[in-house]
Amino acid sequence: MQVIIPLAGKGTRLRPHTHLVPKPMLKVAGRPVMDWVMDRLEGLDVTELIFITGHLKETVEAYAKDRYSIPCRFIEQQVQDGTAGAINLARPHVTGPVLIIFVDTVFEADLTLINRTDADGIIWAKEVEDYQRFGVVVTDADGYMTRIVEKPSTPISKLANIGLYFIRDVAALWAGIDDVLAAPTNKGEYYLTDAFQRMIERGSRILAAEVGGWYDCGAPGTLLETNGILLEHGAARRRDFPGVVISDPVYIEDGVTIERSTIGPNVSIEAGTRITDSTIRNTIIGRDAVIGTSSLDGALLGNRVKVTGLRGTASLGDDCELNAR
Repeated sequence: MQVIIPLAGKGTRLRPHTHLVPKPMLKVAGRPVMDWVMDRLEGLDVTELIFITGHLKETVEAYAKDRYSIPCRFIEQQVQDGTAGAINLARPHVTGPVLIIFVDTVFEADLTLINRTDADGIIWAKEVEDYQRFGVVVTDADGYMTRIVEKPSTPISKLANIGLYFIRDVAALWAGIDDVLAAPTNKGEYYLTDAFQRMIERGSRILAAEVGGWYDCGAPGTLLETNGILLEHGAARRRDFPGVVISDPVYIEDGVTIERSTIGPNVSIEAGTRITDSTIRNTIIGRDAVIGTSSLDGALLGNRVKVTGLRGTASLGDDCELNAR
């Protein structure tokens, strides 16, 4: 089985603090989001990873080639025309069933369900209360998808589409994508979910499977929330320092220096960072940062950031400096 990982094509929510970091390389609980996703492939017979790249593709290529033992292919989407267009770029290289994963979320799911169903496809979803924010999956009595509704105004379904799909009948997928690409765009884009709708209308059986957990990494607030959840669920790594109060859970790498400070809860700090005379809560800090006399809550700080005298929050990319005194 091949895995298609679209890093381009999907409506992008730019993060001010990470404008120099590709989406899958954002770190949460000390690891890139893409690593958390790759963990979920355990138990599957994956023959190739097909990355559809866009912004900063060289960074993604270098990391994937160095990190993953599975053969990788990289295809650049030069025209950002939507998710259907992105997946269509992989068509010449797909030889059989495919798993499609959008890597701006961390999920908990047993993907070996693929080996236990004869459905033409699977769409994974999560029941949510704020269903109006998402595309939701409507199912029949047997759990098969009948349609996807974008941001419904009435509770027609609370199963939110999380961007994780398995397609066994790839011929039906390509036919659905052809239909979508031949029609006018939907709000300026060609959506993969519209191709799934075409598949269903032609008789494909796509099973809706609910994930155990779904943690969004697509915006600053949700990235911090996901960081806290993963730390709470076992990703924490505590280190103690003289004269420093640590409130669990935290993730602190080796090579961090902390003096006269209070750290946590829900804080991740990468190697080389130095913190003095500060209080840090609900914050992610990159490598080699320098934080002094600050009180941070809900901050996202990149590598080599320097912050002095700040009280509150900040979202800063790599190599930024902020002196609030």
